[in-house]
Amino acid sequence: MTWALNPSVPPIQKNIMPKQKLQIFIIHGGNTHRSHTNFLRYLRTRKIDIQKKAGWSGPYLDKKLGRKFHIIRPRMPLQDNAKYKEWALHFERHIPYLHNNLILIGASLGGIFLAKYLSENKFPKKILSTFLVCPPFDDTLPSEHLTGGFKLKSDLSLLQINTKNLRLLFSKNDDVVPVSHAKKYAAKLPHAHIVVYKNINEHFRIQKFPEIIRMIKRDYNNL
Repeated sequence: MTWALNPSVPPIQKNIMPKQKLQIFIIHGGNTHRSHTNFLRYLRTRKIDIQKKAGWSGPYLDKKLGRKFHIIRPRMPLQDNAKYKEWALHFERHIPYLHNNLILIGASLGGIFLAKYLSENKFPKKILSTFLVCPPFDDTLPSEHLTGGFKLKSDLSLLQINTKNLRLLFSKNDDVVPVSHAKKYAAKLPHAHIVVYKNINEHFRIQKFPEIIRMIKRDYNNL
């Protein structure tokens, strides 16, 4: 017996899954204080600004990379009075949801957090790139204190092992993290790519950051 195809029934199609986007995990900056009294003083005296701020790690990054990347921005605990152990706990809660070929970005305090965590822990997922943007190295900042358990250990070699592409980005005109901190990282991380920009003012408080976009796209294309 010969069976005829029913033209009204569509052919069976293979279940083609869309290509999984690479993840970009961004850890923001924060503040640490030597005592609760200092923290209260900071709250009383810090400048209040009610204007909306648009930084490079927000809508700009979404516009430039959102089509090919899944951008994740966790809110780290107690940003204005940060403690390393609490940040590490919150970070680890996200690890089961992260994929291989992950891109990590840490800005300021988020940068030294990643430097410390990845130099002390073997990361269970493959990291394509890690970008540390203006990370302090130690408690020698001109106007802030680096406390709360964020002190780096002397051996940072595991940080280089954990990530395929390690880039540290500094500004010569940074008013928070002096460029001398770039030299301190360079002495500990001989295989890292360290860039010091002359055209970026302040503490990377910029609306656009095309340089990091190009580096991320290059790493993505070289997969």
